[in-house]
Amino acid sequence: MPLRVGYVREHFCSPLLQYEAEDKGKTFTLVECPRQLIARLTNDEIDVAIALTDALIAGIVKGSQAYKLVGSYVNSPLKWAVITGYNSPYRQISDLQGTTLGISRYGSGSHTMAYVMALQQGWETDQLKFGVNNDIRGLLGSVNDGSTSAFMWEWFTTKPFADANECRFIGAVPTPWPSWLIAAHPERASLTELKTFLSSLTSYVREFQKPESRAGASAEFIKKTFGYPEEDVRAWLQTVEYTRDCTQIDSEVLTRTLSVLAQAGAVTLQEGEKIDATELVNMNVATLITPEEEKHGVTP
Repeated sequence: MPLRVGYVREHFCSPLLQYEAEDKGKTFTLVECPRQLIARLTNDEIDVAIALTDALIAGIVKGSQAYKLVGSYVNSPLKWAVITGYNSPYRQISDLQGTTLGISRYGSGSHTMAYVMALQQGWETDQLKFGVNNDIRGLLGSVNDGSTSAFMWEWFTTKPFADANECRFIGAVPTPWPSWLIAAHPERASLTELKTFLSSLTSYVREFQKPESRAGASAEFIKKTFGYPEEDVRAWLQTVEYTRDCTQIDSEVLTRTLSVLAQAGAVTLQEGEKIDATELVNMNVATLITPEEEKHGVTP
């Protein structure tokens, strides 16, 4: 039975979509998951998830047994736009202090990044107020009717709404961690299937981010698949960095992300508690490497 791979249909998934087009369902099928990827792993709806780094790490630390980390996908940070209503009075991030921020749901990336923004601004995080609006349409509605002041979402995904005057960007906050990791259920996905999937995905990722591909085929694929303006596509391709090897995970990424999540209140650690990186990773599939090894593309 092919692996069921959960993903979010955004421009980041382009190498995955190219892999799927060639595979034609022989070794895996894609399951589009606009929200709650981790819940789908728990509910036996998918076997593998390509999801945001912070959500995956937080889920394991909070006790989920539905998955372990098995690989990396995108190493560059995710650029979160700070978005307000088109006619709202807010002009910069500092204007948002003390207001109600929109989030899709508690525990989501929009929720976690609100805390990261607050920490960067020096705000008291226990004073943050939130309005839950479920999805991008609900969030856009809330900032335009004034029930929330702003919300955070990936920059290039939401830029078309700003271009259409449905909202305004008043700032950006990049994640203090690489944006996407890969996780898998410890039993439903066999080691052989996982290693084959990750090895093949690595080939597509490497081809996608070659300089000549970024300038040509990769840019054309994103334009055709997602309908983004060429200017936006090329701007994004200049900033994104995929992993060199999907089977490798930078150990420092895990410890650094966990530290920021604890500061932001997204996870709770007991005083003095330390979580070893190996507790988060299926070591039968992935290889933990150091930042220096990642930089030089060294495989231990």
